[in-house]
Amino acid sequence: MKLVGLFLFMAIPIGANAAPVDPLLNFFKGKTKIEKPFELRDPFKAPPTRSDKKNMSDGFYKSGQNVYTNIIEPTIQSIDQIKLVGVLIGKERRAMVSAGGPVITLKEGQTIGEEGAELKAILPGGIIVVEKMVNVYGQEEYLETVIPISK
Repeated sequence: MKLVGLFLFMAIPIGANAAPVDPLLNFFKGKTKIEKPFELRDPFKAPPTRSDKKNMSDGFYKSGQNVYTNIIEPTIQSIDQIKLVGVLIGKERRAMVSAGGPVITLKEGQTIGEEGAELKAILPGGIIVVEKMVNVYGQEEYLETVIPISK
C-alpha cells in the first residue's frame, strides 16, 4: 500500500511537468505592446461586409422603430413609373400607387425612388411629389410633379 502511495505521489508532479507548453504564447512577449496579436484580423483580407439586405435579421425586416415584419415591401425605382390607383383621405392620408407590380401604400413625407423625391401632399384628385435637383448653374431647384388618379 505504501508503494502505491509513493508511486502516485511521484507520478502526479511528473505528469504536470510533462504537459506541453505552447511556444507561441511567449513568442511576442516583450516585443510588442499588442496584448493578443493572434486575435487580430488578417490585414490582407477584406473586412467582412454588411448584409445587402438592410435591417434584416433572422428573416424579419425592421420597417420602423420597434416595428418588425417578414413581408418584403416592394420599392419604386423612379417616379416616372408611378400609376396612382387610389387615395385615402382622413386623419392619416394614404396614397395607393402601382409601379408595374403590387399596390404600394404611401404616406405624406415619405421618400420615393432612388432620386429621393418626397411625397409632399395627398389630395382628393392626386398627389404632389417634390424632387430636389441641381440646374446647369449649380443651383438647387425643386421640381414639383402632380400625378392625377389614373382611370
